[in-house]
Amino acid sequence: MNRKTSSGKAGHVVAWINKAEWDQVLEYLYSKDCSLQKYALQRISAWRGRYGSSTPVAVESTADLVRCQVVDASGRGCTEELVLLYGMALVRFVNLITERKQKTISIPLRRLANEMNIPEWIVNLRHDITHGKLPSLKWCRKGCECVLEWLRQEYWSQQLGSSLVEQWDSSTEEDEEEEEEVTEPHNGLKHKEIYKKARELLVSYEKEQFQVLAELQKENKAKKVMWPCPSSELEWIMMQIKDFAPENREALAEVLLDDGFLIPTLEQLESLQIHPSDNAELSMPCVPRVFVQFWHPLLKLLHSQVFTQVLLEKLFAELQLCTETSAHRTQYITGWITDILTYNHRAGKSQKGLSRSQKETKSKCQLFANQVRLQWQKLLTLCLAAPCLASPYLLQQILTYMDKPLPLDTQQRLLHLCCIYTQPGEGAIPSMDTDQLEEEAVHTLESLLRRVRQDLPPRAKVPVPQPASPASRLNVGERVTVQEPSQDLHEQLSPEIIAERMAALKGSPWQICTDNVKWKDFPLGKVPGQSDDPSCLLLDSYSMMSVLEQPVDVERTAVRGAVLSRGISEGLLWTQSDLHKLKSGLQLF
Repeated sequence: MNRKTSSGKAGHVVAWINKAEWDQVLEYLYSKDCSLQKYALQRISAWRGRYGSSTPVAVESTADLVRCQVVDASGRGCTEELVLLYGMALVRFVNLITERKQKTISIPLRRLANEMNIPEWIVNLRHDITHGKLPSLKWCRKGCECVLEWLRQEYWSQQLGSSLVEQWDSSTEEDEEEEEEVTEPHNGLKHKEIYKKARELLVSYEKEQFQVLAELQKENKAKKVMWPCPSSELEWIMMQIKDFAPENREALAEVLLDDGFLIPTLEQLESLQIHPSDNAELSMPCVPRVFVQFWHPLLKLLHSQVFTQVLLEKLFAELQLCTETSAHRTQYITGWITDILTYNHRAGKSQKGLSRSQKETKSKCQLFANQVRLQWQKLLTLCLAAPCLASPYLLQQILTYMDKPLPLDTQQRLLHLCCIYTQPGEGAIPSMDTDQLEEEAVHTLESLLRRVRQDLPPRAKVPVPQPASPASRLNVGERVTVQEPSQDLHEQLSPEIIAERMAALKGSPWQICTDNVKWKDFPLGKVPGQSDDPSCLLLDSYSMMSVLEQPVDVERTAVRGAVLSRGISEGLLWTQSDLHKLKSGLQLF
């Protein structure tokens, strides 16, 4: 039916009969009753028959997602079928909702999703479904619930108080462009133009590199790719990037972190003959060597104090967003952080004892020619704000390479807390020397045993177990109890140590106990020779005094009296005479 707006302009033709039908469909869609949801889906099917290809994308996406929930609740599909069903609905939602925002300039999905308040992890989930390993059914269900709630707030709820006119498709593409040109700030348009230019330059760089790769593979068909010197065409592209970079570093760093650049797609990995799981099982994060060589000329060209700092900050910010949703992005982001920090630290180091050819070969493998100073304190803060499994290694890199290192005990505490937070049950610091554990704080059983071993003489050393499974740690605890290290600790108290401690306690009611007592046999609060009868704690002689006989501070009494007089006027339950009677009956020891 054709509706008119309050201004008299012709509205849209809607497929529902009236507002009552709209309200009913909305209520049934978001109910937990499958029979009601099925009825709502039937009504939407009728709307589609009337709308045809003009059905609002929000209505279509809602129906697709609710249909997934109905099939899931019925128990008819297996796990794999449900993941594919949810995945298709989520991919269609992201594509259809963001497609209307795409203009002649290709804008990354993450930026569009951010402008439309779509959570970042939904876009990452869509990316995994489309290009990577399928997520678990649990994540698909969470994504469905999140998207349905987003549709309720951004579309359905906004229609309740209006004339039920579809807002998102209410104007043509040309009208939307004209409106954006009027309302969008000039700096926003400038940023889009800069972003477009940066993307075009980096795409040109990639195309030329892949063309060189194809020629190499065609000539020698070698499995191991050895990149030659940059071609003349690549050098021309790099000169354009060099001229573009000084005033547009932020845009270049943003584009580099999009999928298909520093974070490769599966198609790019296949072209480079890199398996997706390469380097994933290594103890330290790193980028495959071939992929580093692919970007080596560009990163070496852009390497500067400002750009490298900006790129690292954006890598840490991206790591904070994708840690729980995209293992592929996390792997390459942590790998690039590690490689950039390592190559910057090694840049400009002297190469003594090498021949000229060896030096030339090693210089070609170096990512950077010279070392730049970084804002280490800022990088340290960003690293701690983006916890992941690789955080202990990244944190140790930053602490090691800092130009002004933190105190050793502070470094150890940060590493301990980072390991405990990101790797529960492990508690091991990556590649730490034993001489750095002299002042180790006790956080785990292993650190306690190391402290005991350091304090004991050589004949009473307690073996320190390596991090193991929870089952094996029970055996470790049994060995500790058999050794009884506390007795050896007591025997170690020399007369000099006792004299020193007695001098420290001079004037205190506490005294040093020099008796050979096994304190583990006595509970807290009990001493040797103490009777089990609690009456032994009573004093033999004491005096008593009435509350009214205690010394009185005149000033404090006046203040309390003024407060009490105000309280009485406000209606206290006890009068002054009642309080006097209570005091007279109390006795103080």
